[in-house]
Amino acid sequence: MRVLVTGASRGIGAAICVRLAHSGAEIAACGSSHRAELQAVVAQIASAGGKAHALHGDLSEPAVPAQLVDAAVSAMGGLDALVSNAGIAFPGSLAQTQVQDWDRVHAVNVRAPWLLAKAAYPHLRATQGCVAVVASISGMHPYAGAGGYSASKAALLMLVRQLAQEWAADGLRVNAVSPGMVRTPLTEAIYADEASRRQREALVPMHRIGTPEEIARIVEFLLSPAGAYMTGQNIAVDGGVGDAIHGLFSGRPDTGSKT
Repeated sequence: MRVLVTGASRGIGAAICVRLAHSGAEIAACGSSHRAELQAVVAQIASAGGKAHALHGDLSEPAVPAQLVDAAVSAMGGLDALVSNAGIAFPGSLAQTQVQDWDRVHAVNVRAPWLLAKAAYPHLRATQGCVAVVASISGMHPYAGAGGYSASKAALLMLVRQLAQEWAADGLRVNAVSPGMVRTPLTEAIYADEASRRQREALVPMHRIGTPEEIARIVEFLLSPAGAYMTGQNIAVDGGVGDAIHGLFSGRPDTGSKT
């Protein structure tokens, strides 16, 4: 399988690359910064039995997604799957969010996945390939104080559904995975503080924080024949926290039978 993975330098993206490498995938691993970390991921891919190509580009630039797809196809001789994982956030209240921050978040989190998919479409149609998008439960539940992040991820989930409908007749599948709280280099500062970690763990019904590897396994499933009859779906991988709202209320309803 020949796969293009964005946001591959660290965290979930890196875990996806290594996971796919274990099945012998050839991977075009894309990053915009953290070049040394991307090279480390390339080495991990090789060690896991895969083949890697390092690509660089700023996905907030409109021309870059197509350039990355062209480079990946040139390097690998075709494309079987696209994993759109890169994402950014500028925390803050919506009342204080600046237009340039809103635009950059949506450029990376929504426009880039669309442009990547658009550029990849003819290549994926030729191979009956598929697309997996890493979204967030913040696109399903508003995350106050996260600026334009929740709005961008909600738009991304609708993009997945629309692409799935438009491409189904071509035999192409498009699905999403929405992580909940996951410990990555981006969130490490939060979980390094024991009080913050315990507070967050207490909110999760499974009482623990997820790992990048757990998200990578779901992406692997979505790309595999096991997911061949799935399209337009979003899998929440959050330890149950998204549905735990009633558990935050004190007291429980009386469920005993009445006579």
